[in-house]
Amino acid sequence: MFNATTMDIRFSERGYRPYVGDPEIYIKILRPQEIPTLVEQGFYDLGITGRDWINETGADVKEILDLKYGSVKIVIAGPVSTGKSVDGIIADFATNGKRLRISTEYPKLASKYISALPSYVKLYGERKPKIYTPWWGIGENEMVSIYLSFGATEAKPPEEADLVVDVTETGTTLQENGLQILDVIMKSNAVLIANKKSLSDPVKKEKILDVLAMFRGVVEAHNRLHIFVNVREENLNELIAALPSLKGPTVSRLSSEGWYAINTIIDKDQYLKILPKLRKLAQGLVVHYPIAILPLEDIKVDEI
Repeated sequence: MFNATTMDIRFSERGYRPYVGDPEIYIKILRPQEIPTLVEQGFYDLGITGRDWINETGADVKEILDLKYGSVKIVIAGPVSTGKSVDGIIADFATNGKRLRISTEYPKLASKYISALPSYVKLYGERKPKIYTPWWGIGENEMVSIYLSFGATEAKPPEEADLVVDVTETGTTLQENGLQILDVIMKSNAVLIANKKSLSDPVKKEKILDVLAMFRGVVEAHNRLHIFVNVREENLNELIAALPSLKGPTVSRLSSEGWYAINTIIDKDQYLKILPKLRKLAQGLVVHYPIAILPLEDIKVDEI
């Protein structure tokens, strides 16, 4: 995405500080788990992370662009033999006097989800599940215990956990480890976030708007096609009326008498719909995938 914005990014194989062509931009590669908090605290003005980690950390940042990639789900899963809902599992464990153990990299998300379920509220009221990490524990209710996982969460049941809260794209890894998805807690993907104080700084805000415009252009381009086509003069108006565009198609007279060239931007899903009309009225169709489409007039200073 950086390269598509023309901010060509370069870094060594083991480096964490990429270089881009803009001397006013400094970049560092960090884990997505860390980025929301570091942006909130002003270590960085912008960051790319997942919505899941914004929710997990509770960071007070401004999401300024959905980057439309890295789509995942945060799910709660248990052994295939469970055959019950999460609500039912909580009730069963409580009835049998058993402690329910949950392993996850998302302890706060897991606690918020579990403590809002009807069975939990009925049994435990406002007492929060006990969250355990190697360094500290919070929460009061040890009958529902949440353990911080450092990876391979799907391998924890049944010895270390009864349920897991994990990230998945397709659910295949969970299935291969004998687990089934019981519920989807949230959907997540990559987003561009900003520090709120940076947005109040006039100089930084202008630079942020530049970066936002470039990234938005790349996101916009993913779902668009740039088409060029030639058309006879007698078919020109009919074809223009049939063609979608951002503002209006560009029309140019060709050197051959009675011919015009049209170029325009269309949504990908419109291409097959207009193809019959193009075959009927036009010649010499050329289709490009645009690198970026910058809707410059749509980037307002007050927008973010």
